Amino acid sequence: MFYVYVLLDRNGNFYTGCCSDLKSRYQQHQKGKVFATKNKLPIKLIYYEACINKYDAFKREKYLKSGPGKKYLRNRLKIFFKKR
Repeated sequence: MFYVYVLLDRNGNFYTGCCSDLKSRYQQHQKGKVFATKNKLPIKLIYYEACINKYDAFKREKYLKSGPGKKYLRNRLKIFFKKR
C-alpha cells in the first residue's frame, strides 16, 4: 500500500508527499528529520489517500501539487478550513 499525504505547516502552506509507511514518515516529519519541512514545524497531517500501486500514488501526488489539485483539497477540506 502506498499513501499520498498532505501536511499543513504553521504558515498555512501545504506539503504533499508520498510514502509506503505513513505513520513512520509522519513521525520523521514531526521530529524534523525531513529537509523540506524541518524549518516549518509544527506540522499537521490533514489529508491522506491510499493507493495499491506506487505509480498511481505518485501520479496522484503530482496532481495534488498542481493548481487544480490544491483547489480540490481546499474544497474537500472546506469544513476543516472553516473551523480554523
